[in-house]
Amino acid sequence: MKKSNSKSPENELLDVLQNVLPKTTKDLRLAGRIMKAVEKELRAKEQEKDFQKFCKKTAVPDLQAKTVKDLEKVMAANYADAEVLVKPMNADEVMAVEISLPDGSQYYGELKVDPEAPPLDDPDAQEFKPKFNAFPVAMPGDPENVWLLAKREDLSNEEAGRALEELHGEYWDSKSGQNALRKGAERCFPEFIDRVAGGPLREKGLKRHYKQPEAVKVLKLRSSK
Repeated sequence: MKKSNSKSPENELLDVLQNVLPKTTKDLRLAGRIMKAVEKELRAKEQEKDFQKFCKKTAVPDLQAKTVKDLEKVMAANYADAEVLVKPMNADEVMAVEISLPDGSQYYGELKVDPEAPPLDDPDAQEFKPKFNAFPVAMPGDPENVWLLAKREDLSNEEAGRALEELHGEYWDSKSGQNALRKGAERCFPEFIDRVAGGPLREKGLKRHYKQPEAVKVLKLRSSK
């Protein structure tokens, strides 16, 4: 059976923009800014969809102060640098959650109360952590040295690559990146991946396992007789 190569609507939209923008404007910088803005908006919508799915599937055992704190920890761990507000709504028997992200995005959801629900501080009880797939990357001039990264499973390799490229530029333009350059750092990928914090990576749907690259190991297996 032939494997389907169908793309998601979001990926199809990005492909269309990549083809259309160069034909409609000669300003390559403007076209690049439009592409980045669209990609950012699509990622935000996907992130909000995941948040709403979590609120719909997850219940809290009660509206007590400990549950409020546990839920705040869960949300803070998944939304780095975001402002998290958790408020028990006793009249409606729900736990209200509001997330304010650094880019201005705001998500609001409500978790129902179920006395049979497992505690939120049980690591095996809740399934809000996004699943990640392997995403090894290498430089064109040295393909045998590989950085072991991971990407959210709903991101294609192309999307993850664009997100990593975008974050690379954002980092060197940031205060931390500018300080690193003043101290002698080179504006290159190895320096970037060694210095960038885990929070910005997770916001892009990426994760770093190690700061240093690993050499590809070629196995020479003996054939069994």
